[in-house]
Amino acid sequence: MTAPQATRIVHEEVIAAEPVQALAGLLDVDAPGGGEVPELWHWVHLLDRPATGDLGADGHPTTGIPAPPGTGMRRMFAGGRVETHRRLRIGEPATRTTWIATEVEKQGRTGPLRFVTVHHEIRQGDQVATVEEQDIVYRAPGGPLPGQPPVGLPDRDPRLTLEVDERLLFRFSALTYNAHRIHYDRDWCRHEGYDDLVVHGPLQALMMGELARRNGVPLLGHRFVYRLIAPMLGPQTMHTLPSPDGLAAGAEVRAADGRVTAVSFWPAI
Repeated sequence: MTAPQATRIVHEEVIAAEPVQALAGLLDVDAPGGGEVPELWHWVHLLDRPATGDLGADGHPTTGIPAPPGTGMRRMFAGGRVETHRRLRIGEPATRTTWIATEVEKQGRTGPLRFVTVHHEIRQGDQVATVEEQDIVYRAPGGPLPGQPPVGLPDRDPRLTLEVDERLLFRFSALTYNAHRIHYDRDWCRHEGYDDLVVHGPLQALMMGELARRNGVPLLGHRFVYRLIAPMLGPQTMHTLPSPDGLAAGAEVRAADGRVTAVSFWPAI
């Protein structure tokens, strides 16, 4: 394990209502009222907005946190943890501080791997609102991607379905200012070893949070822990279901063919 970098990036902005309204439109739901940002919806605020000239060929920034670790390495979003201490208030300034928490290098079956954990702390009114860690994996080109055989969809309720197509992937990329080409460029997808467009990991995590929020399961005061199991590829219907132990215990995302692509649970902080 390498020592965490000392560099910290601080970003401040007024939390506007428009990103919340835009995300609600993307999800085909009414914008939440009350002047607060729902849990996990902070992902459309306090964004990094690099210049086009600062992007690499894959669409990722070439500087900042985290910067690509080496030429030819491929970046995968593996999961993370979000602690919601209080909801962000619309119309008031907030500050996000970002730094590298850990970096670990390993040798995998297909070559070198680098695991990077990025830490974010969002404060508003001099109080901590959200603490988040994102786990990112860099891998060498080639080798099989994680996957599972097709299975049936279990009969569990409540559930959410989301029709994921090229329009939605484009809009979510734009809304989160994510230029990674695996979400909109099929030629680049094949270059990185994917058979089709890749559905965003944060979108899958957001839908698990939405299943909880829309059914009265609180995430405020809880740690939302999520892990991406396998890539979800191509336009299709995304299914979000309770975990086998029920919605109070967690949720999972399944592709149209029943494969589990993401799981989550939410213990109290």
